[in-house]
Amino acid sequence: MPNKVALVTGGSRGIGAAIARRLAADGFDVAITYNTAGDRAETVTKEIAAAGGRALAVRAPAEDAVALVAAVEHAAAKLGRLDVLVSNAGIAPYGALEEVTLAEVDQLLAVHARASFVLAQAAARHMERGGRIVMIGSSLAERVPYPGWSAYAMSKSALIGLTKGLARDLGPRGITANLVSPGSTDTEMNPADSPEAEEERRFTALGVYCSPDDIAAAVAHLAGDGGRAITGATIAVDAGVTA
Repeated sequence: MPNKVALVTGGSRGIGAAIARRLAADGFDVAITYNTAGDRAETVTKEIAAAGGRALAVRAPAEDAVALVAAVEHAAAKLGRLDVLVSNAGIAPYGALEEVTLAEVDQLLAVHARASFVLAQAAARHMERGGRIVMIGSSLAERVPYPGWSAYAMSKSALIGLTKGLARDLGPRGITANLVSPGSTDTEMNPADSPEAEEERRFTALGVYCSPDDIAAAVAHLAGDGGRAITGATIAVDAGVTA
């Protein structure tokens, strides 16, 4: 029986790379998308191949709806099927409310909300019963403990409604849709040793940063047998920042 296939957007580094590696370790063939980090995407796919898996990388900027649909089609064609979509690609600009430009707002909505809708719509066409869609959101969609994140929080909040809608739209076909919401996670975007990290830890119940592997573990559960009866849910992996 052929392996199941997962597509992870923004899979060249950080949370996306951790998800790709974890799903590959769990037996999935994995396709990842990237925007500018082609060399790092190649590193991830080579690591998966070296461990005995199948992987491919395709350039698909999250703002480009045509490229996203093409990436879905390419993954399904090259790997033979599509069982899991993980919409992970994201950006994290922040700044004073009065300084945020309309172009920045449009980009946030395109990268987070529109891209996730476009990907889900395209991926669902290939999925059979048992398919899984997982969005990567943010704890800032539920709690914004410091200023400068209004536009970002808005764009990630859209994924809550999208996930619930997809659960209803796709439930009759046996396809689940869920949202994983990380808190402060140790990546290049938000390193655990940055000057702001200690303040972020103070907002958590556990006093720690999450690791990308923590997020990947939640995604793997939803993508695996354990996620069979979970849909329309938001799973917080945030060290208790929203507790």
